[in-house]
Amino acid sequence: MHNSLEVLLDSLIQTRIESLYGELIKNNSSYNQFSSERNLYFKQLHEGVPENIQKTLFLYDDAELSVQAILEREIYLQGFKDALHLHNKLHISLDCEPSGSFSF
Repeated sequence: MHNSLEVLLDSLIQTRIESLYGELIKNNSSYNQFSSERNLYFKQLHEGVPENIQKTLFLYDDAELSVQAILEREIYLQGFKDALHLHNKLHISLDCEPSGSFSF
């Protein structure tokens, strides 16, 4: 069941991450600045390295983006699992309290 939940959440996670990136681009000037700088630096590296190294540079960038995508997915998935765990703990805790009394 654990793996099937992850499979079902993949699409949700991807959609949510894309949505968050959209919000970052619209609302976070620091993100935009660093993103632009990164793109500029990559372009400068690409132009500055010999032609026989350019393919390696692109492969490095592709691998870096893949690692980042995996990391984002795992962080989002772990956050979801943590939220479910916290929800279950709070639910159990509230069920143990006397009627009409709530404590956190």
